[in-house]
Amino acid sequence: MFGYADPVEHWRERLDAGLGHNLSLVVAKAVHGQLAAGLTPSDVVRQTALFGTHNRDGWDSGMTILTALCQLLPFLSEQDRHLALFHGARRIAADCDGEAARRERAPLATRPDLTTLKRWLRRWVAVRHRDAAERTVVTAIAAGASPAALADLLFAAETDRIYAGGGHSLDFINKAFECLDIIGWQHAADVLPSVVGQMATARGADERTAWRQPVDLIALCHQAGLELPRLFAARRACGWPDHALLAQSLLADDPVAIIDAIAAAVHDGATPADVGRSLAYAAALRVARFGTANEHSDWETAHHVFTYSNAVHQALKRIGNKDMNVDESVEAVRALLHGAMALYLARYLNVPPAALPGEGGDRLDDLPVAVEEIRAALLDTFDRQQQIDVAARLVALHLILGHPPEALIATLAHALLREDAGFHAYQMLEAGVQQFREWGARDEGRHILVAVARYLAAHFPTARAHLQTADIARRLMRGGELHREV
Repeated sequence: MFGYADPVEHWRERLDAGLGHNLSLVVAKAVHGQLAAGLTPSDVVRQTALFGTHNRDGWDSGMTILTALCQLLPFLSEQDRHLALFHGARRIAADCDGEAARRERAPLATRPDLTTLKRWLRRWVAVRHRDAAERTVVTAIAAGASPAALADLLFAAETDRIYAGGGHSLDFINKAFECLDIIGWQHAADVLPSVVGQMATARGADERTAWRQPVDLIALCHQAGLELPRLFAARRACGWPDHALLAQSLLADDPVAIIDAIAAAVHDGATPADVGRSLAYAAALRVARFGTANEHSDWETAHHVFTYSNAVHQALKRIGNKDMNVDESVEAVRALLHGAMALYLARYLNVPPAALPGEGGDRLDDLPVAVEEIRAALLDTFDRQQQIDVAARLVALHLILGHPPEALIATLAHALLREDAGFHAYQMLEAGVQQFREWGARDEGRHILVAVARYLAAHFPTARAHLQTADIARRLMRGGELHREV
């Protein structure tokens, strides 16, 4: 390509240069060049992710955005795949710009068993001793611990604090695991230690008054957290079908009743991942029914509960339904309680609740019905501010008519990628797609994508400056003229 003897190596070097100097145009051209030279998106993600872990002393939003967008690649067109990789790479470049590089920590010379390492990690995180905590994690990796065992290790320590960092801390850990699924687990020692620093420094909800008054939710979580792992160990092994019913119970106005509903579901056979799925759907309903009379910043409260709940669900699926007993508990199930209480605290966002599309006599019969017409109308809606209900109705109609959900997800992703979107918008779309896959195009799946559309519509449009940068890079790579109107 362009006569380079080794185009793959050339564009790899250019991407490193663009990332190192935080040059968006160079990054955009290098991403385009790598794909044109035959590299896969996973190759680009791997190089970018490893740059991010080595050139910043801790995981940050850019790494989450890159991982989230890579999860959406199967739905995207060729041009949108380039945009997605460009957005992820430019955000990592911005995160690393002017930051100290990561300091490597060595594993211990001995190899204690995982039970001992878990106890140690929980202790080091509790006393905020980052170096010792990182060395413990690196030791577990060097000892050959499986992804499930590493997840059990890190999420046990994470859930010793309740809803740490407003939910971001646990979500970042989950994204680090998903990043490794993409770039390869041989890079675990590069990626997983990057989340340990924020585990040690994040503040828990026990340090916030809202979780203490007027009801002491911290005490409720601690008490139930002692019993929940044992309840899962004693549950009946059966296929448990009541996910949607439990989700409605989790939206109750009584925190004790919420915890009792979780315990009853476990007694009836629900696995940790089952309860996580219900929690994520309930959190999506908070967003889908978000009352627009609330302050605009309150969207983020609803968003945080949803993305946290999705991360909990994904983490518990990763750990798996291993046999749990008193001697080997899966402490990460406590995150279900933390998410449920965060959901309870956000109940004011649905007072009064916004109506879902199709409710209250809304027949949706004033909207276009063809796939391309719905797509065009939805993109046009995102060109204007505060078209929240219109966007939700279009999304609902697309699914009610039985149109392919992949086309709808691609449209939502295209709308996101053309914006100068904030961090939370990327999280929201990717978490919504993950949860939609759990439910499919039934009522619950439709409600989840309605929640996504309402959130995006509340935050679009933006200046779209980065879309212009990507377009300039594309035209340069194809030999186009920059100063001619397009």
